[in-house]
Amino acid sequence: MKSAYGQFCPVAVAAEIFAERWTPLILRELVLGSRRFNEIQRGIPRISRTLLAKRLRTLSTQGVVASAHGEYRLTPAGEELGEIVVQLGRWGQRWTVPVRRDTIDPRVLMWDIRRRIALNRLPERRVVVRFDVRGVPAAQKGPRAFWLLLERTGADLCITDPGFEVELFVDADAATLARVWLGELPIRQAIREAGIRLSGTRDAVREFPSWLLLSVLAGVPRPAEPSQRRAA
Repeated sequence: MKSAYGQFCPVAVAAEIFAERWTPLILRELVLGSRRFNEIQRGIPRISRTLLAKRLRTLSTQGVVASAHGEYRLTPAGEELGEIVVQLGRWGQRWTVPVRRDTIDPRVLMWDIRRRIALNRLPERRVVVRFDVRGVPAAQKGPRAFWLLLERTGADLCITDPGFEVELFVDADAATLARVWLGELPIRQAIREAGIRLSGTRDAVREFPSWLLLSVLAGVPRPAEPSQRRAA
């Protein structure tokens, strides 16, 4: 394969692997626990299945990803590269303005939220939560309604009605929900200001804020100027 940069420098050679479009996001999904092809794509809904398969094959050839029994995992080399992905996320959380209304994809946001539920705080029964996400630009294609199926054994996300009784309804402005998720806005403040509205059973409404653990990057220290981090 012809070198993209034509340099022997290790930085250039590593960038040829890491900096190819979509590759950092594929690595992000693997770092966060996605294992099967469909799981990886749900975290990157804008990549085509054909291109995702190509990228995974390339990462496998490069010794970054291994596959067996329909699952993909990071090799030791991939795990080390995954540390760079985490550091890149920390840098982005600290120095950029990630919450811009025109780039919020509710599918990605809800897929992330599904990963970070305090399962041990849930009731012993199944809880179904319906999210209706508003304030998404018309150009942003995809669903606006989502169902979280929460049990102590795990959480699942549906984009069509699973047919179970809903115990909690969450009506949320997309940018507000993203800011809460990234730790920029306390959830109880978002509820007070009606950026997020909860309805349903009394117990579910009361306990929901404690179920949401927020992004793994939510605790990253940020610059002191809050005006630089407002949603656009």
